[in-house]
Amino acid sequence: MDPMTQSAQISSSQGLADGQNSAAKESKLSVKDLIHWRDPKKSGLVFGLSMLLLLSLAAFSVISVASYLLLALLCVTITFRIYKSVVQAVQKSGEGHPFKTLIDKDVSVPPETFRKHVDASLTYINRALKQMSRLFLVEDLVDSLKLAVVMWLFTYVGAVFNGITILILADILLFAVPPIYEKYKTQIDQYMDLIRTQVNTTMAKLQEKLPGAVKRSKTE
Repeated sequence: MDPMTQSAQISSSQGLADGQNSAAKESKLSVKDLIHWRDPKKSGLVFGLSMLLLLSLAAFSVISVASYLLLALLCVTITFRIYKSVVQAVQKSGEGHPFKTLIDKDVSVPPETFRKHVDASLTYINRALKQMSRLFLVEDLVDSLKLAVVMWLFTYVGAVFNGITILILADILLFAVPPIYEKYKTQIDQYMDLIRTQVNTTMAKLQEKLPGAVKRSKTE
C-alpha cells in the first residue's frame, strides 16, 4: 500500500475516533452543562418543564397529570394528522402518512441494552443493601449514630414539607447551586473545610468517649 494512502487512512481513522470520543464526552457532560447554565435557553427550558411538572403533581394526582400530558400529546398528533390529510387532499399529493418515518422506526429495547442497565442497577442496589445492613445492624456505632441523627432531622423536615415540596426545592437548588458555587468556589470551599474540620473534631471527641470495643472497630 502507498505510504501516503496509509497515512491518510490512519489520520482519517484517528479523526473519526477523536470525533466519537468528543461526542461521547459531550453527551456525558450534557447534564453538567445544563445545571451550570452553559446554554441558558436549554437550561431554562429544562428547568421550566421540570418545575411545571412538579407544580402539576403538587396540584393534581399523578394519574391526572399523566393523563393530561398523554391527552395533550394525542391532541397534537391527531390535529397534525388531520391537517396533513386535508393538505394532501387539496393539493392532491401522495406524501402518505406524516408519521410514517417514526412508525417504521424500531423503538424496541435491545436485550443487550436492557441487561446492561439491569446489571448496572443491580450493582447499585446490592451496594445500597450492604450499606443499609451495615448501618442498621450497627457494625460501626459511630456511623449508625450519624444515620440516627440524620433520620431524626428528617422527621422535622417531613413535618414541614411533603415529598413534592422537597422535590421542588431540590429542583430549584439543582439549577441554582452549581452556578453560585462556580462563581464563589474559593470562599465556599474555605467555609466547607472549616465545617468539615469542626465535624471531624467533634466526632473524634465523641469516639474517645465510646467503649473500647467500638473504638477498636473504628480503627480497623
